[in-house]
Amino acid sequence: MVTPQQPRPLTVDAARSLHRLHGADLAPGLSEQELDVVEARFGFRFAADHRVFLGAGLPLGEGWPNWRDGADSALRDSLERPVEGTLFDVRRNGFWYPEWGGRPEQTEAAVRIATVFLAEVPWLVPVFGHRYLPGIAGQVGHPVLSVHQTDVIYCGADLADYLQHEFTRRPAQLDRAHATVPFWSYLLGETNGIPEPATYTTRYAPYARSAEEALTDLRMLALERALGRRVGADKLIEAGLVALVLDVDSPALRRLAGLGRSEEAEAEELFEQVMEELGLLAGLPAEETEIRWALARWWLTLIAEGAVHPATGADLLRREAWWRLDCPEALRAISDEAVAYEDWIPAFEASLETITARIVAEAARLLAGPWPPLS
Repeated sequence: MVTPQQPRPLTVDAARSLHRLHGADLAPGLSEQELDVVEARFGFRFAADHRVFLGAGLPLGEGWPNWRDGADSALRDSLERPVEGTLFDVRRNGFWYPEWGGRPEQTEAAVRIATVFLAEVPWLVPVFGHRYLPGIAGQVGHPVLSVHQTDVIYCGADLADYLQHEFTRRPAQLDRAHATVPFWSYLLGETNGIPEPATYTTRYAPYARSAEEALTDLRMLALERALGRRVGADKLIEAGLVALVLDVDSPALRRLAGLGRSEEAEAEELFEQVMEELGLLAGLPAEETEIRWALARWWLTLIAEGAVHPATGADLLRREAWWRLDCPEALRAISDEAVAYEDWIPAFEASLETITARIVAEAARLLAGPWPPLS
């Protein structure tokens, strides 16, 4: 078990040193009065180290919130994006936080309940792009989080660690990251203070079109489960039904495909039986590194075939392959394109369509070469 280190307050001198790393234009820092006005205007609180950082200087330019002169609409959009993304997953992807109680049958009723509960969760305040700090007044040492709907990962153990990683590429000290807000901790999949991302299973369309594709999908679901990615009962049942329609058959598969909503608790055990009955466990990688490379190839294939949005696939590769495989040079280009798409604003030279096309081209290039790809 990792015991989190006691966080140290960020000093003004340390904040000034951090400002020298990012290379953005730097306006005079926000005064205490200006910071108070921002908090009152939008209804949130800056964490203590975030206040010190902004008090030592206000970074301006692409990705940086302009808390002094920025448009209220743009700032509010950045502040509301984490909650709106969570509600999107409640509405579209079946997300539900167990502490909210039983999920209503009607989707809109579920969204209303989630909205009420989310109003009680401490805000996530944008630092740079889609990187956020929990807004809890007077506290320091919160980890910086990268947030995309309910897919949340650590980007740094605290504000200083994140900025050093983001702008110098020094490895982030994630072994000491420790989320303190229960809801965001749940999305991180935190166990005993050790961060492990627990993201949702890959969503893609169309369904498998052949028995072989259906078997591949079952194998990939098994690998995602092996990494701790949340593969819901609905996804397991859906994969079983698709396989059955495509003439894949086994006793457990027929039972899995026929489960009703009240029987979803049986899905995981039946899925494991399906894997055994169909002989799909043989040849599956067991080591984490091999699993991540296998999933990376699958995600690249989904991108190249148009089964997943290129930006979604590239972001998966950045989070679950490039980052977790110690940043292999072979995946840097597609990881950089994921960041470019995520942080895009109209002032960028490349359009979203251009970035998307580059992601697809890079996926095809990697798939055409040796695997794992050579750096």
